[in-house]
Amino acid sequence: MKKTLVIGWFTFEWMGATAGDYIAADILCGWLREANVAYDVAVFKPVEAGQIATESIVPEAYRAVIFVCGPIGDAPPLSDFLDRFGHAQKFAVNVSLLQERAAWNPFAHVVERDSTVCTNPDLTFAAPAAAAPVVGLIYLDHQPEYSGVMHEHVERVVRDVLAKRDIATVQIDTQLDPANRFSLRTPAQVESVIAKMDAVITTRLHGAALSLRRGVPPVVIDSVRGGAKLTRQMKRIEWPLALEVDNLTADAFERALNVALSGEARTMAIECAARAARGVEQVKQEFMREFLKTRV
Repeated sequence: MKKTLVIGWFTFEWMGATAGDYIAADILCGWLREANVAYDVAVFKPVEAGQIATESIVPEAYRAVIFVCGPIGDAPPLSDFLDRFGHAQKFAVNVSLLQERAAWNPFAHVVERDSTVCTNPDLTFAAPAAAAPVVGLIYLDHQPEYSGVMHEHVERVVRDVLAKRDIATVQIDTQLDPANRFSLRTPAQVESVIAKMDAVITTRLHGAALSLRRGVPPVVIDSVRGGAKLTRQMKRIEWPLALEVDNLTADAFERALNVALSGEARTMAIECAARAARGVEQVKQEFMREFLKTRV
């Protein structure tokens, strides 16, 4: 039996496919599975099972074509694509019709999201909640006071590992002077963003410290050969998820990241921060004792 082909703006290059487009397609595919309808999803660059490359489509293999989600009208690339399926029934669902049906309607049936005739709820309202870990990236730009700096190597290892994982990343800049790259203006704003993360990856000392103090487990990477202030600080406070650039590998980083994203890592971070705070109390006692000796 011939299959049904599911298409959307994700089928075509540079058409601005959104997360909502993919979510709506997942909803539609669920309906097709419930009805025991065999289908393929045409994607310009497939990344998941069940997706096929647009360029490899053989129109004769499909009995029906369904366009899902987004504004549509009589214009390429959609109109040209549909012309290749003269033999197939065509449907559309969750679409915003840019033209009256009398002007353009190649479909056997359309259930629009909106048109001049009616409006229906967007399909994404029926989607189950989806979640991916949210990880903050806090990097140094440069560190001229140290020799043997390898920031680029660190960032490349991190980038290569994250590219294979379903993880949402948020870039965070702790620098306030000169202007923060991501428009954070106060320490409280920086800290508040860090506190929302599930984990942090950082080459900055204060990226690590602020994360730990807010109970967010950091993977700390010292990008200076031989280790410098970051390595010394992590050893002092006994934070275990600390790596040095000299022996940084993708496997070592991914193992540390897996621990940081585990349930017990938050408890580890809270305990580490408390340990460090007790050490700060000792610093206070020593400093104030010596300072107060100088009073006249």
